[in-house]
Amino acid sequence: MTTDPNALPYEPEQPSQPLGTSDSVSPPEDNVKFTRAAALWSSLIIGFLVLIVLLIFIAQNTDPGTFHFLGWNWTLPLGVALLLAAVGGGLLAVLVGAARIVQLRIAARKNLKAARRVA
Repeated sequence: MTTDPNALPYEPEQPSQPLGTSDSVSPPEDNVKFTRAAALWSSLIIGFLVLIVLLIFIAQNTDPGTFHFLGWNWTLPLGVALLLAAVGGGLLAVLVGAARIVQLRIAARKNLKAARRVA
C-alpha cells in the first residue's frame, strides 16, 4: 500500500502482450441475418418513398396538356400524362421480360428431355 493520496487503491493489471498482438477471442458473429421479411420491409419503405415523390411530382405539374394520337385528342395534366407513360413503359418491359423467361423455360425443358434420353 502507498501513502500517496492520489494513488489508486489497487494496481490495474498490465497486459502481458503488446496491444496489437493479443490472442483474445474475436467478437461474436452477428446472428441476425438478412431475411426475406427484411427485404420486403425495405422494399415497402422504398416504394412508399417513390410514391411520395410521384405524388409531389403530379401535384406540382397540374398544367393541362393536349395530346393527339391517331385522330384522338384529349387533355390531361402533364404530371398524370408522364406517369401514365412511365407505367406503360414499365408494363411493356415486364411483358418482354416475361416472354423471355417463358422462352428460356421452354428451351431448358427441351434440353432436360434430351439429356434424359441420352442418359
